[in-house]
Amino acid sequence: MPSENYLITIIGPTAIGKTALSITLAQHFGCDIISCDSRQFFKEMKIGTAVPNDDELATATHHFIQNKSIFDGYSVGDFEQEALDKLSELFQKNNIQIMVGGSGLYVDAILKGFDDFPDIDGSVRTEINAMFDVLGITYLQEQLQELDSKYYQKLLTQNPQTLQNPQRMKRFVEVCKGTGKPYSSFIGKQKNVRNFTPIIIGLEADREVMYDRINQRVDIMLNEGLIAEVHSLYPNKDLNALQTVGYRELFDYFNEKTTLEFAIGQIKINTRRFAKRQITWFKRTENVSWFDYLTDKKEIIKVIESKIPKK
Repeated sequence: MPSENYLITIIGPTAIGKTALSITLAQHFGCDIISCDSRQFFKEMKIGTAVPNDDELATATHHFIQNKSIFDGYSVGDFEQEALDKLSELFQKNNIQIMVGGSGLYVDAILKGFDDFPDIDGSVRTEINAMFDVLGITYLQEQLQELDSKYYQKLLTQNPQTLQNPQRMKRFVEVCKGTGKPYSSFIGKQKNVRNFTPIIIGLEADREVMYDRINQRVDIMLNEGLIAEVHSLYPNKDLNALQTVGYRELFDYFNEKTTLEFAIGQIKINTRRFAKRQITWFKRTENVSWFDYLTDKKEIIKVIESKIPKK
């Protein structure tokens, strides 16, 4: 039986116009906005993460924007629980709510949830991190191939870029070592129940248009003081929250590894690569109504309203 609650979820690559659409929809439906952009959680990272500006934040009530510190440990699992609790609270006031963001893993956490994994002793993670620091990503790949060859082969054929992702690979190996069972043995065992029906709206643009918008956004960030923001965070450059586009490149500049001009060029290149990965992720999402980013918002509202039964 379908839920009477509806979560309008706006997805798409960075700089495509998700924030503007979410605010229009929040005003139209009289509801709040849940942000699931994993870079915008941190209050120290304002300019480089394109946090909605003060006017935008004042126009609609946002949640999970700059609500954590880079010094806080915060996982996608933590976000899943906190956001679901907040949504349950918000649905009591209005059966329509909005979620927006470009972090595919965090979107999936809310819409579908994750498989249930047992708690693992922290010493296992410490050991894996120490080995990774010495041997690099090859160590993690070899461990996963040995401990869960089935899952390793699946990644190799279906999602090879994940094999190059240290955080994800560490997690796979950690589960294998900490439980003595293959990571794949824990997948798909528990069906997560949600108290809402998702209505997923995707925004897209031609690649050249998207790249031009990204370049423009980086220039705007620089004009707003990105270099000063990153410089203020330089003493904490090794924190996990700061291992992201727009910060790493400028850390290299402050380390005198590159020129400023080169660092800025790399920010634009790496942001475009990030956008391509976002598109790849979101195109795998089912039941998405895709729109060109220039589509009249009234047309998008009509499509959304057609999916919500009239009372």
